[in-house]
Amino acid sequence: MTNEGKATPNKCTSETMTGLPQLTGIPVAVMVAALSLVGTSIAPSEESQYSLDNQSKDEKCLSQDVTMETEHVSQQVTQSTPAVHSDEKSTQDKDETASDIEKHQDTPKSRPVSELIKENILQQEKLKHPDLTKPLETKPNGVLEQVQTVKVAQMLAAFDSHKKSPEKALERKPSVRKDMFKRVVRASKFRHVFGQAVKNDQCYDDIRVSRVTWDSSFCAVNPKFVALIIEASGGGAFLVLPLHKTGRIDKAYPTVCGHTGPVLDIDWCPHNDQVIASGSEDCTVMVWQIPENGLVTNLSEPVVVLEGHSKRVGIITWHPTARNVLLSAGCDNLIIIWNVGTGEAMIQLEEMHPDVIFSACWNRNGSLICTACKDKTIRIIDPRKEEVIGEKEKAHEGARPMRAIFLSDGNIFTTGFSRMSERQLALWNPQAMDEPITVHEMDTSNGVLLPFYDPDTSVVYLCGKGDSSIRYFEITDEAPFVHYLNSFASKEPQRGMGYMPKRGLDVNKCEIARFYKLHERKCEPIIMTVPRKSDLFQDDLYPDTAGPDCAIEAEDWFEGKDGEPILISLKNGYVPGKNRDLKVVKKNILDNKLSNTTEKTGPANKCASSIVSTAIFYNPIKLECHRWKLLAWIPESP
Repeated sequence: MTNEGKATPNKCTSETMTGLPQLTGIPVAVMVAALSLVGTSIAPSEESQYSLDNQSKDEKCLSQDVTMETEHVSQQVTQSTPAVHSDEKSTQDKDETASDIEKHQDTPKSRPVSELIKENILQQEKLKHPDLTKPLETKPNGVLEQVQTVKVAQMLAAFDSHKKSPEKALERKPSVRKDMFKRVVRASKFRHVFGQAVKNDQCYDDIRVSRVTWDSSFCAVNPKFVALIIEASGGGAFLVLPLHKTGRIDKAYPTVCGHTGPVLDIDWCPHNDQVIASGSEDCTVMVWQIPENGLVTNLSEPVVVLEGHSKRVGIITWHPTARNVLLSAGCDNLIIIWNVGTGEAMIQLEEMHPDVIFSACWNRNGSLICTACKDKTIRIIDPRKEEVIGEKEKAHEGARPMRAIFLSDGNIFTTGFSRMSERQLALWNPQAMDEPITVHEMDTSNGVLLPFYDPDTSVVYLCGKGDSSIRYFEITDEAPFVHYLNSFASKEPQRGMGYMPKRGLDVNKCEIARFYKLHERKCEPIIMTVPRKSDLFQDDLYPDTAGPDCAIEAEDWFEGKDGEPILISLKNGYVPGKNRDLKVVKKNILDNKLSNTTEKTGPANKCASSIVSTAIFYNPIKLECHRWKLLAWIPESP
């Protein structure tokens, strides 16, 4: 009886592996590990029936051979792995390791070992088992699988080190650099601006700030004085304090108390640091001259009283370049532009606003006016032509008050509320008011945002009434056009805010803004500073700014002329000059009117004319109130 194809069961030779696929040039451990990873096995057939029957007999011999081959491969991998991953090996060690690898692998280096194993297994299965469509799955030993899996992972790490092509590397570099540019913070010299409140001994304490329900700043500041609207019994009043008079303010300190109703808004004249205008609930506008060293006694007699509104006056603002031109807006939906030098209402803008006017602002040279109304519309008005040249309905859809100001480049910056009562800020182009340049939503607070704009640095400061913070933004020509810089936060809410003009700042300390925050019982200065190491004058922080000199006279502006602001340098600091007194000349107006009347009347009317002239000479302040009474004494001509 012949035993062809049968091996002696006591001998562990290579003939016992006839049932396994013959792979050329690949270690057995690699094949076994690959089989265990792939999860395939050879189904029993007629040709391999003998191998399956003697599996139990040859199992011990096979495991010994596998163990020997695995140890041999592990030694090779252990020698080759440091050669690949260590940079401290010499070139000679690398060459020896490469030669050992070539002995056990004749395949090209560009093809991974795992792919060669799978390809050879599939070829053997197709040759021996053509009828088999789905090989059975076997569950190899878990311990052997774990050991072989580790070894194969090491081999893959050693042999399958993918080399990046230089083309792909070049393609990835621009994207990485682009992502880095996106993460880079926008360069700005005002990015590190920080606010700091002064010490308690430099505040103005024990001040009864007004409680009137009107959304104005309640404070006005210039390089000499700070004016604060306060509570007053029996009328309206406001304090005027020199800047150096800090500390506790005596309750008996003199006030400006000529109004018969609460004061709603005050504004300093930009061309005279001793002249201030006030609007009140008594429907009047009064202009006051403050003594050079401050008040010594109560001031109750204004220089001029401007009467023309039928309801309370809540907005007062001076012309930026023309002397003695004042704008007032009241709750009667009327805007009046006054010539303070003569006490006349030169322009009345009627029937332009169907509801209460929330804000009014001049542009840079004072040729246009921007208003925000309760009907949610922003209007751009040419006051001398008395026409609306641009408007936007529902600029902010919320019902809360809006604010609109002109920027130095002619654009319009607005603050308001959305339909969901979220506070918004927006930037508009007057030439295309259909869509805003940009809109930002901030928070859901109820306080009205008061914007304060620095035309020299294009920085806008937003102070919300009832808030405890000041946010500031930089406006540029690059998207998103309104860039958030930082915010100053404190514990106490603010009831009002005053803003110092640029010429009143300390340039030696790199101070770019100074606010006067109104608490319930005090006024606290807040200084905004750009940190700089040098003590020299910073030209980039302090470009030439608008000075106290007017560009044109009131008469020239009413005739149609415009003038740009006269700029001054702050390199040596601002030295205030001596301001001339405000003179109101009403005699010429009445003389012109009376000259035609006296020609038609007889000598009996000379007595009345002398009375009028005497009243003009002795009582120029109250002449506006009694003018028509005096003229009534003159009999009509036959």
